[in-house]
Amino acid sequence: EPAECQVLPTLWFRNTWSWGYEAGPMGDVPGKPELRQIEGPKGVSTVKATHPAAGSYYLYAEGPNELIFTENETNAEELYGLANSTPYVKDAFHRSVVNGENIAVNPEHRGTKVAALFKDTIAPGESVTMRLRLANVAQEAPFRDFEKIFKKRLAEADEFYQAVQDPSLSEDEKRVQRQALAGMLWSKQLYYYDVEQWLKGDPKGPPPASPRNHNRNHDWEHLVNFDVISMPDKWEYPWYATWDLAFHCIPLVLVDPDFAKRQMELITREWYMHPNGQVPAYEWGFDDVNPPVPAWAAWRIYKIDAKHQGRPDRDFLEGVFHKFLLNFTWWVNRKDEDGRNVFQGGFLGMDNVSVFDRSQGLPTGGHIDQADGTAWMGSYCLSMFKIALELAQENPVYQGVATKFFEHFLRIAHAMTAEGGHGRSLWDEEDGFFYDALHLPDGTLTSLKVRSMVGLLPLFAVDTLEPDLLEHVPDFNRRMEWFYNNRPSLSGNLACIYTPGIGRRRLLSILTRDRLVRVLEKMLDEEEFLSDYGIRSVSKYHKDHPYTFYVDGQAHTISYQPAESESGLFGGNSNWRGPIWFPMNYLIIESLQKFHHYYGDDLRVECPTGSGQMLTLWEVATELSRRLMRLFLRNGDGERPIYGGIEILQKDPHWRDLILFNEYFHGDNGAGLGASHQTGWTGLVAKLIQQSGGQA
Repeated sequence: EPAECQVLPTLWFRNTWSWGYEAGPMGDVPGKPELRQIEGPKGVSTVKATHPAAGSYYLYAEGPNELIFTENETNAEELYGLANSTPYVKDAFHRSVVNGENIAVNPEHRGTKVAALFKDTIAPGESVTMRLRLANVAQEAPFRDFEKIFKKRLAEADEFYQAVQDPSLSEDEKRVQRQALAGMLWSKQLYYYDVEQWLKGDPKGPPPASPRNHNRNHDWEHLVNFDVISMPDKWEYPWYATWDLAFHCIPLVLVDPDFAKRQMELITREWYMHPNGQVPAYEWGFDDVNPPVPAWAAWRIYKIDAKHQGRPDRDFLEGVFHKFLLNFTWWVNRKDEDGRNVFQGGFLGMDNVSVFDRSQGLPTGGHIDQADGTAWMGSYCLSMFKIALELAQENPVYQGVATKFFEHFLRIAHAMTAEGGHGRSLWDEEDGFFYDALHLPDGTLTSLKVRSMVGLLPLFAVDTLEPDLLEHVPDFNRRMEWFYNNRPSLSGNLACIYTPGIGRRRLLSILTRDRLVRVLEKMLDEEEFLSDYGIRSVSKYHKDHPYTFYVDGQAHTISYQPAESESGLFGGNSNWRGPIWFPMNYLIIESLQKFHHYYGDDLRVECPTGSGQMLTLWEVATELSRRLMRLFLRNGDGERPIYGGIEILQKDPHWRDLILFNEYFHGDNGAGLGASHQTGWTGLVAKLIQQSGGQA
């Protein structure tokens, strides 16, 4: 049946005038901006936007029913019972259109927020087009060349993505990749947070409800963020998270390498990084602890950018490296409780993956040696090691720094796999897996035998060295030989750098060949970690065999939960106890590729476990990539697994080719879960598609 449709395209100024600062909170807007209706071309409603810092703009709307104006100010009376400074507040359009309160909008046709109100009755199957134009120069005929410009911009976008995408990709692969990359670009947002201002409260605002100087972020008064940053999700997570941001930059470097580099530089600048070397986690708690992946991201950005641009940006790499040195020192000083190179505390990245909330005090007392935390630090060491060796190619001074990270990696790997001879390895020889270790106050040591992503993370602590790279660092080679001759015990339980592999490459890894094969046996088992759509965060084994740890008669249990969380831990709106998460899967794929660079075709594993099909590690990585891509691509029935049983998204021609990039995915059927607007790190699928076309 015909239905009335009301559409309100809206233009507004960010409110900088209500806070009580003479020139806005940043001191850069000397006055209040204004939107005002003016005389314009016939049949075109025209608004002049005047801003004291940005200058003048003109908004043209073709044939709306009317323009309605209000102020972009909070309705304090409605929310807080306080008097409004103006009768025209930011919810005026809703009150006018929905409630019929015409007095809510400004009859003088001016303000700081304006909407062009279009009303149309649309018959079934019909469509209506609304045309608007924003210009920084007044136009006599704003819509005369509208269609021409619109088509030109579409052609430019098509041309841009044609240059990015491999022509061998299918049309559906191109569609998914383009929308993933577009989602990354659209997820940029101005983020403003001045902690000192926030702690004090604003001059014209109500005083803080409680003394903020004892609340979250009170130790981050140096932090002043006013930058365009890639958000995890502009709708549901409109704030940056540093470890998310690191993953964002991998697909972003394909389309906006300068922006990707600036993101890594930003988090290390003095108005972001804490004076003690910690990088901010996220606004809910800047001093929380997330996996240290920015150095890895910076290295990957550097390598991908160099391949695409034909030259390396050494200034970028060297600049962030010096800041990462401060951050690495913070990690070692704060999170290695006993100085044993085994790391505890924090690592909130995989929120509820553990039996306990590892960011809080344990109900048992004592502390947890984290298999993932220690593996993350091993991976961090290797990223810093590779960067130092790269910089040493032109500046031999960096050989000494490379040696430092080489030695530190050996000690971390030794501690994790042999515990320095103290018999407290995080490796379980019987199970062939890594587990967290709980240290109780009475000295008792308990292995928390949960088969989760925690036990797969040691895969990430791997890298290879090309022979020509080592030829240019003689000082490092001498030190490496000294270690080989004088500290053989340090490399006894890890893959050793001293034995050349395929192409005379050298391997650094926490995992020996035997342990690698044993871990992969579980990871590639479809009754454990391997699903049709990637690697699960907790093994399906725990569906019928939940892990329970008792504390004073109270059970703490982990079971396989492939969909949303069944508990309120960490807010309950994310779940690392079964679903598929892109960042971890991406790192698994990259790690397998590195192992293959060393072992080559000589090492084959059964994939899936029990199938009899023997694949090289490169082929396993390719298979995992295909499974992750399969989440978004149409299957034989023309359906996309991410949409599950949602009929309109699967069948309706208006919806089925519009791709959502969810936060995480069902561990069995691949349905999209969590934040549904989140390109974020799920945008990594764009890089996987790129690699599948041979351009990795």
